[in-house]
Amino acid sequence: MPTENTLDVIGAGFGRTGTLTMKVALEKLGYPTFHMIEGVMNPSRYAPLWVEVTQGKRPNWDKIFEGFKATVDNPACWWYKDLMKKYPDAKVVLTVRDPEKWYKSCYDTVFTLHKVMNKAIELGSADERALQIADLVNSTVWGPTGCFQGRFEDKEWMIELFKSHIEEVKRVVPADKLLVFEVKEGWEPLCKFLGKPVPDEPFPHVNDTAEMQGRIDEMLNGFPAEIRKQIEEQL
Repeated sequence: MPTENTLDVIGAGFGRTGTLTMKVALEKLGYPTFHMIEGVMNPSRYAPLWVEVTQGKRPNWDKIFEGFKATVDNPACWWYKDLMKKYPDAKVVLTVRDPEKWYKSCYDTVFTLHKVMNKAIELGSADERALQIADLVNSTVWGPTGCFQGRFEDKEWMIELFKSHIEEVKRVVPADKLLVFEVKEGWEPLCKFLGKPVPDEPFPHVNDTAEMQGRIDEMLNGFPAEIRKQIEEQL
């Protein structure tokens, strides 16, 4: 009989708060960690499962997080309360950063990538995998059913959402189960919170902004010149 999957760490911080760095750090501490990158790499598996979550169907959290012991990033951060009920022994890490810098980072990377992909779909230049990725990220993050409720370009509203989410997490999660964390703080507070020894290596620092912007350029370069021009006009 299969054993039930259990999450030990729930990341409640929005994407672009150092969540990819957190994934690397948690995995070095022995927690295989789910991040949106898993969904993007394997959309045929994860898109249908997450779309069901956004449709209000009963989530199959064990299936979504099969093989993982922690989760960070969008979209799971938005459902942190549900995950706390499902995995009551889990600890919660809330990654934070300056709200203005957070918004700019999102806009320059993942939101721009989202716009490129949506325009490619509109122009009929997206393959099946791209359509599955779009289903995943539109339903869980960018669209009306997602974390940002279709309002990401409303900067003032988004920054308020970012701040209010942080305050809600601080209010909802019991103090002994919550770590409010900036990745620049390094190993010490994270390891103390999780009861793990500090690794004998520097804390990871994944600066993926340049990589993400390179991915955008790579995607654009893959389109015919006329299609690329039409997409770039929308950015």
